[in-house]
Amino acid sequence: MISIRAMKRSDISEVYRIETLSFRSPWSKASLESELKNKLAHYLVAESDGKVIGYCGMWVLFEECHITNIAVDPAYRRAGVGKALLYAAMEVGDFFDATAMTLEVRETNRIAQDLYRKLDFEQQGFRKRYYPDTGEGAMLLWNVNIPRTVQNNACIRDTFALQWETFEQKRGDKA
Repeated sequence: MISIRAMKRSDISEVYRIETLSFRSPWSKASLESELKNKLAHYLVAESDGKVIGYCGMWVLFEECHITNIAVDPAYRRAGVGKALLYAAMEVGDFFDATAMTLEVRETNRIAQDLYRKLDFEQQGFRKRYYPDTGEGAMLLWNVNIPRTVQNNACIRDTFALQWETFEQKRGDKA
C-alpha cells in the first residue's frame, strides 16, 4: 500500500527528480521549495517503502482548487499512483471546503486525460499555444463537484493511507 502525505523540504530532491523525468519544461527546485511557503499551496507525495514515487500540487483559493502539477515516477506509472494522488488531492480540497477543481492538460496527453475523466473532469475550455516548449494547446478541465467525486469513488481510498496531520494543522492556522 502506498502512503500519501504532505510534502516536506526533505522531499524536494526526489520530487524534482520525478519532475525532470516527467516534463519537458520542469519546475525548478527553487520553485518547488517556494511552494512550501505558499499558504494557498498544498503538495502531496506518494511513498512506497519510504521512497517518494509521485507528487501532486494544488492551490486552494476560496471554493476552488487548481492542480499545479502532478507526476509519477516512470517505474510506478499505470499502477494507480496518479489516481490515488489526484483523489487524495480532492479529499484535501474538500477538507478545506473547496467544491471545484481545475487543471490544464496537454492536448496530446491522452493517458492523463483518461485519468481525469475517470474522476469526473470535463473540458470547459482550451488555451491555444499554452505550452511554450512545443506550442501545444492545453485543455482546461474542471470537476465542479469534488465532494460528489470523493463520495462516489471512495473505493480508491482503500489503495492508500493519507496522513492528515499537516493538513489539519494548516486548517487550524487559517481559522
